[in-house]
Amino acid sequence: MAVDAARIPNITEFILRASPVSQATIARLASLMERKTFPRRHILIREGFADGKVWFVENGATRSYWLVDGREVTTSFSVAGCVVFSMDEVYYSLPSKEYVESIVAIEAFSVGVGQLMQLVSTDIELANWWRVIHQNEYRRLHRSHKERLTLGASERYEAFRSQFPQICACARLADIASYLGLTPATLSRIRGGK
Repeated sequence: MAVDAARIPNITEFILRASPVSQATIARLASLMERKTFPRRHILIREGFADGKVWFVENGATRSYWLVDGREVTTSFSVAGCVVFSMDEVYYSLPSKEYVESIVAIEAFSVGVGQLMQLVSTDIELANWWRVIHQNEYRRLHRSHKERLTLGASERYEAFRSQFPQICACARLADIASYLGLTPATLSRIRGGK
């Protein structure tokens, strides 16, 4: 069932913050969406699977992670308004290499990968938005990589707090520590000193 664009204010704000997109284009995108709600710790994207969906998070937050030797390594967090998907699936038609889970209960809207790619390839506003969000994510990853290599543990946490204040309030300490390349004990000491 088509979603009315009025039902996705956080997603709309995220889109418009990145690039100018008309209300007509947002309405076209919304018309492809299917609404779902998920409880905390629900897996939206699973390693080894391709479910054919891109997820727009209207409310809540997610984390992305890899399993490395049976241990979860957090690679990213997303908050209300953001879009999450498996890059392997969207760009290479391969099963996902990572997991994405809700860290709180979420309201999310899915769009089929093929539908979204068709819309992006035929709508210049969405094509520009798609390019800009990827540029922004590359910049964020580059900055995060630099911070992990050059900043001390306390400075890394402060940079994370300024980037993701809402994640600090709802994510597990172990997940934040993993993202920052710290042990949970070290992060607990840092947070205790604040």
